Amino acid sequence: MARLDVKVVPGASREGVSGWLGDRLKIHVRQPPEKGRANAAVARVLASALGVETAAVTLEAGGSSPLKTFEIDGLDAPTIRERLAGQSPSE
Repeated sequence: MARLDVKVVPGASREGVSGWLGDRLKIHVRQPPEKGRANAAVARVLASALGVETAAVTLEAGGSSPLKTFEIDGLDAPTIRERLAGQSPSE
């Protein structure tokens, strides 16, 4: 299990992984930041980008903040970086 720090941009026109901001991954989601909808969307985007089930992606910190920490079950940090290399936002 590895931790992944994320910067979330909710309410975006595009949804997907935007790239790295230092050690933090920037992710755009269409969902607004209300009632956990953006958090669920981020988990879904991360799972898809990493090739894991959505259940393997768990929000650990930052529930109401744009700066969040997720735990990814079944992957280590180098594997996460490798799988996210070259990711870009999708329509």
